[in-house]
Amino acid sequence: MKLKQLIPTPSAWAHMRFVFSVFLLPVYLFAFSQATFVQPGQAVLIFFIWHFLAFPASNGYNSYFDKDEDSIGLLEKPPEVDISLYYFSILLEALAFGLGFLISWEFAVAVLIYGIMSKLYSHPATRLKKYAIISFLTVFIFQGCFIYYVTYSALSGLSLFMHWDTGFIVAGAICSCLIGASYPLTQVYQHEEDSRRGDRTISLLLGYNGSFIFSGAMFALGIAGSFYYWHMEGKMANFYFFLVCALPIFLFFNYWFYKVGKSTAHADFKNAMRMNFLSSGCMLVYFGTLALIS
Repeated sequence: MKLKQLIPTPSAWAHMRFVFSVFLLPVYLFAFSQATFVQPGQAVLIFFIWHFLAFPASNGYNSYFDKDEDSIGLLEKPPEVDISLYYFSILLEALAFGLGFLISWEFAVAVLIYGIMSKLYSHPATRLKKYAIISFLTVFIFQGCFIYYVTYSALSGLSLFMHWDTGFIVAGAICSCLIGASYPLTQVYQHEEDSRRGDRTISLLLGYNGSFIFSGAMFALGIAGSFYYWHMEGKMANFYFFLVCALPIFLFFNYWFYKVGKSTAHADFKNAMRMNFLSSGCMLVYFGTLALIS
């Protein structure tokens, strides 16, 4: 290993896709809005560890082993990867793990577990990504409820093992359903490259129409979970606000589904990014508002 290999190149910075972390920000905001007590300093550090270290490290590690030639999330023409991307992703992950101890040992271990799962997802020796159901469940759990449970506990200063009530479980399930709804649509334009690489993704398994139907069903489960959660909390106004924020997502989703039904050429990078940014934007408005009023 040479010293210059430790210095991230412009390609490495691009593949970290820091902006992509915005797509996972609603989970943090939901946990923030529901936390019993939040210390501002702790909240900022938790946010920094997840969104500037752990998530970008996972993106970079995945990109290094994928070596994508076609479009990936936020990179229509991804630059060629180099070894600095590998070392940079490991460095960020190590920093995330170390800083996690400033929150709690439980949080640090959770960050480590997230990093391990991202490696199992991407590394050629295990490559969970090539198994449709396993890869879906990995993302469904570890980018959804796992992040919610860990973040809520850390923000509230509670042990992760001490407060598994119904509301806590359902809130995490909502996050997983929303992540699960987005996941197949982030793969729907990559069928050719995934097939060439031998990755049997959930979108490939379901096909174009099946990917949309599955995503719609997951989102419907998220809506049902949201109804149950806010009804249980006695705050139905929050549920109705969720429906308002979800309306643009519903409209574009159905428009895109209609276009893909006419021609699979519309299952492309640009439409997938429009869907991602629209859904993330609407959920940021929703969960951001909850965080502000909490």
